[in-house]
Amino acid sequence: MQEVAADKSDLRFSILASGSSGNCTYIETGQKRFIVDAGLSGKKIEQLFQQINRDIRQVDAIFVTHEHKDHIHGVGVLSRRYNLPIYANHKTWQAMEKMLGHIAPENKQYIEPDTMLEMGDLDIVSYNVSHDAAQPQFYAFQKGKKQFVMLTDTGYVSDRLRSQLKDADAYLIESNHEVELLRYGAYPWSVKQRILSDKGHLSNEDGALAIRDLIGNKTKNVYLGHLSRDNNTKELAMDKMEEILQQYDIDTGSDITLHMTDPDQATNIQWI
Repeated sequence: MQEVAADKSDLRFSILASGSSGNCTYIETGQKRFIVDAGLSGKKIEQLFQQINRDIRQVDAIFVTHEHKDHIHGVGVLSRRYNLPIYANHKTWQAMEKMLGHIAPENKQYIEPDTMLEMGDLDIVSYNVSHDAAQPQFYAFQKGKKQFVMLTDTGYVSDRLRSQLKDADAYLIESNHEVELLRYGAYPWSVKQRILSDKGHLSNEDGALAIRDLIGNKTKNVYLGHLSRDNNTKELAMDKMEEILQQYDIDTGSDITLHMTDPDQATNIQWI
């Protein structure tokens, strides 16, 4: 397969898959290549790597956000197949280890919340989110002054995170559901309560309001992710994001570019 090398000055990424059926994100620099979560089958993730013209055998490690199946389904398989280290916090390891199958001891690695891990030319910053998992955390990837922030699977975005993660070059933000579709949809009331709670998922409006507070002069690209198959559409998510940002005089045609993610189609490699 033709391989496209990363320029040493670049931070690049692709949202390989995002949604309630599975999540996986790819990050690369001139020295390192990682994936965050592997919530699809190993075969499907290999196919997604082909879509972006990258070789999965060159990946250096997997970072896990939390133990839900749509984030770890393929983690154990990929670790065994490609001898990949897996990074997660202690509580997440306790919750997911039996679901992964045998993992080589040297591939069981730790990154705790609110820490920074230096790996080659990349700094990985971890931070807590509010979700119904053991200890969910997401990551910001920093190379020099460039930063890509991931923020999904959370019931709300705290003031602390809004300050800590402000003015990144690019964001992946959750746009999980349209509230009215969820309220009047077929889900049991207990599931609706979970999704709408502070430990659930961001609605289209919640995600847009968070991005309104997060973006700064550096921000050029925003990706809408983790859309529900049953309680959202791409059109509703994009319309709400554009509506709220335009209310605050943020021009989505020139100031920033909005991108939609997909559960089956990788986004193009983005340079920042």
